[in-house]
Amino acid sequence: MNLSDTHCHLDLNRFDDDRDEVIARAQEAGLTRILIPGITLASSRAAVKLANSHPMLFAAVGVHPNDALTWDEAARGNLRNLAQSPRVNAIGEIGLDYYRDHAPHDLQRRILKEQLSLAAELGLPVVLHLREEDDADSGLAAADLLEMLEAWVADLKSRNDPLAERPGVLHSFGGTLETAQQAIRLGFYIGVTGPVTFKNAAKRQQVVAALPLERLLTETDAPFLAPHPHRGKRNEPAYVHLVAEKIAELHTLAAARAAEITSANAARLFNW
Repeated sequence: MNLSDTHCHLDLNRFDDDRDEVIARAQEAGLTRILIPGITLASSRAAVKLANSHPMLFAAVGVHPNDALTWDEAARGNLRNLAQSPRVNAIGEIGLDYYRDHAPHDLQRRILKEQLSLAAELGLPVVLHLREEDDADSGLAAADLLEMLEAWVADLKSRNDPLAERPGVLHSFGGTLETAQQAIRLGFYIGVTGPVTFKNAAKRQQVVAALPLERLLTETDAPFLAPHPHRGKRNEPAYVHLVAEKIAELHTLAAARAAEITSANAARLFNW
């Protein structure tokens, strides 16, 4: 299968002991592309360094909403400098997190707006995090995010910016079908991760089944969110085939075909 893992935190220390072996297993499983998103300036630097070490690795740079308090006047310029690397294909992981509440909501929205602006300046799509208070499937975070994305995409379109055709992805999506459809109408892709394989994930499975294959991406979010039957263990890119197989099952087609379509979607979005 031709597989892509469009969201893997391969820079985290849980891979320090066997990172080369993890990459080798990914290749053996059929992966051709892995995107490593940053969550802070330091991890963005690490993601770029790692992406420069292997031809199948690429990076995104950004500041996660849970790390919004690390944002300062120099942050945008530092991210811009990092994004000059040819291995950087996106701005992320950015977004809104009203679950952990590590930073005030107004600050989260402000730095998200800054990073959306940077993405437009650089012509790079965005990798978006969205998590609601109490882990609900809908709420104020989704409403705030969609409002900001509508304004951003409208501005891109008003300037005939080609980025409007591939603005980004809602990563590890666990929201409602309505939210996903609104995002797709704006041009976004929807990232599918391990929880779609869980036995108690009927609602998430219904959402994925109802969405067009041409708008789905396969992700691991490794080392987190390992799919069944690895649930509760460290996740790794090789397991992304289990996500592709579940997507295939939900859409009643061959797993190789689902892998092919989602990998083509990733190539279109990230221009790799």
